[in-house]
Amino acid sequence: MKIYLDNCCFNRPYDDQSHIRIRLEAEAKLRIQEEIRNGIYELVWSYILDYENSKNPFQERREQISKWAIYSKEDKVQNNGILVLANTIQSYGMKKIDSLHIACAIDAGADYFLTTDDLILKKSKYIENIKVTDPIGFVKEELP
Repeated sequence: MKIYLDNCCFNRPYDDQSHIRIRLEAEAKLRIQEEIRNGIYELVWSYILDYENSKNPFQERREQISKWAIYSKEDKVQNNGILVLANTIQSYGMKKIDSLHIACAIDAGADYFLTTDDLILKKSKYIENIKVTDPIGFVKEELP
């Protein structure tokens, strides 16, 4: 099974853990990463993950997140199909960068797009060809 974690997911363990939702999402995300390292799931990476991560003002976080690219089974580069699909997704009310993430995931044939972004989760009902959920939803659906 292929999964795509957006930049929000990768950053979740660095967020304020005093909020229960954030702490639970961080724990779920860490468990998913463990399963990726164990070869249970295939991670999809993309040029837009590299781009967005490069804008992170915290060097240590940037470096730690970028190391996850080595675990990816597929690294999507920009192509016309991704751009066309991203434009369609953006028309559903998504931000441009979010639409590019989702388009990369769909182009790679990912089964899941994982995010902690409430706007993406809300607008995802319009997205076809991929399941969009948060790390907790994924763990509830897929992990034993």
